[in-house]
Amino acid sequence: MALSNLFVVFLAFQALGKGRCSMVKLNNGGYEDIVIAINPAVPEDPKIIENVQNMVKDATSYLFHATKKRLYIRNVKILIPLSWSPNTNYIKSKTETYDKADVIIDTPHIYYGDDPYTLQYGRCGEPGRYIHFTPNFLLDDSLLSAYGDRGRVFVHEWAHFRWGVFDEYDSENPFYDSGFKVEATRCSADIIGYNYIPCTGLNCTPRPCNINYITGLLEDGCVFIPDKNQFATESIMYMQALSSVNKKKQN
Repeated sequence: MALSNLFVVFLAFQALGKGRCSMVKLNNGGYEDIVIAINPAVPEDPKIIENVQNMVKDATSYLFHATKKRLYIRNVKILIPLSWSPNTNYIKSKTETYDKADVIIDTPHIYYGDDPYTLQYGRCGEPGRYIHFTPNFLLDDSLLSAYGDRGRVFVHEWAHFRWGVFDEYDSENPFYDSGFKVEATRCSADIIGYNYIPCTGLNCTPRPCNINYITGLLEDGCVFIPDKNQFATESIMYMQALSSVNKKKQN
């Protein structure tokens, strides 16, 4: 079976290229030549390499099932900084450079922090420029409770990067009037959950949200908290961390 043949190549690199042009190819349903590059500023940690491999292995399985067995990841190339310790498994990169990588592992962004993100300038359907993960995201397992399995996160970001799709939630307008009741902005509407005002502190208890009768929506500060037990299977672009979610929204 194709999923068992994921091939990883380790490349040592030094020079940065000019411009950004992905070398990814889609061959008979398998993505080839995905380049994942570690920024030279990232402190050496072999666990990063190990967790990148595990993330991609989990991602190819999730992608395969999410696309109804149409797509998977056939191989990736991991670019290792020359400043890291040498290894007999590493070979010298040829045309692969950090500036042309599809996925970069770099220090936290001043705005996003450790949040995984894809740099997208284009409209819907236009591919992104690169996916960004931080070392903390790859190393700190306590973050899994917030983001979900790393392989699922990879597929979520891959959809941004490769297919040019956008998130199916709206942080600026988290709720809307459906005509019958106030709904959380989400996809799909079959995802169940609760609307609460969050709070912090040992003696603090979240409370249900109240209706603002002027706007007809829920009061400011209200958040939708999905139930962990779901039957909804869509959508990867809303909340891939939910265990039941294994599909991209069909248009």
